[in-house]
Amino acid sequence: MRRTVTLIALAGLAACNKGEPQQARRPIQVRSNEQNQLHQLDAFNLAIGLKRAIYDAGYTCKRITDAGFVGTWKNLDMWMAHCEYDKGTPRDWAIFAGPDGGAQVRDCKDVPASGLPACVIKQRPKGSFTNFK
Repeated sequence: MRRTVTLIALAGLAACNKGEPQQARRPIQVRSNEQNQLHQLDAFNLAIGLKRAIYDAGYTCKRITDAGFVGTWKNLDMWMAHCEYDKGTPRDWAIFAGPDGGAQVRDCKDVPASGLPACVIKQRPKGSFTNFK
């Protein structure tokens, strides 16, 4: 008898949900303080931070002449830095800041083939990069 009552109650509850639209689930987004702080920097300090990430990844950058926020890809914030060298071709770097406080650096010319967003700056920091070396 109890089993029958329980089955009827469960069937009634299941019927209540039919016809109601399911609420869209928002993905959980984990962010680090480092990700948030990059958005607060002026041009000079952003250049320092991005240049440090480029050097830490084993690359070089003589002078950053432009940089900015590209967008969010999965749980990473994507930044772009335009580097100029004394005797070399300018190079654009994609810097991905993660929720663990780390950064990954990719050459922008390799980005399109990998399925990542294009290296196009959508938001620039306040200030100028002209005096930074």
